[in-house]
Amino acid sequence: MSEQLNGKRVALLVADGFEQVELAEPKRALEGAGAIAQIVSPADGQVKGWQHTDWGDAFDVDVPLDEASGADFDALVLPGGVMNPDALRQNETAVAFVRSFFDQHKPVAAICHGGWTLAEADVLQGRRVTSYPSIQTDLKNAGAVWVDEEVVVDNGLITSRNPHDLPAFNAKLIETIAAG
Repeated sequence: MSEQLNGKRVALLVADGFEQVELAEPKRALEGAGAIAQIVSPADGQVKGWQHTDWGDAFDVDVPLDEASGADFDALVLPGGVMNPDALRQNETAVAFVRSFFDQHKPVAAICHGGWTLAEADVLQGRRVTSYPSIQTDLKNAGAVWVDEEVVVDNGLITSRNPHDLPAFNAKLIETIAAG
């Protein structure tokens, strides 16, 4: 096990319907680098993933969203899926939680449709990002400079397009958190 991220605590914020691989792979990579990766969710007890076209597995919630504070974490990961970020961006507590990481200048990573929650948190103005192509207009309307690249890093914000980008996304996630 690498010790690159020992002592670092990372929140993975999800609601039901997150793209399962976009939670599972970053969580595994973070833990492999020595981080404590915890699922934060408005869901009670467990949160359910989505695997491409059908429901996936249930995952235990480590920290209920109502008890979570950005001050307790070193970084944030926002997996995609369509249902997940659509639910989170309508949840004021989730939006405030996301915004708190930017207020504290902590690393934030979003993949696929995860950028919807960033748009709602109003943290994209002038930032260079990527996402699943179908939400590029939403991100541009939120003030982002959208590009079609595997992974984009802009001042601590890491974004990627889809599950195919996970290897590059995970590498930049670990590198960025390690750098602080």
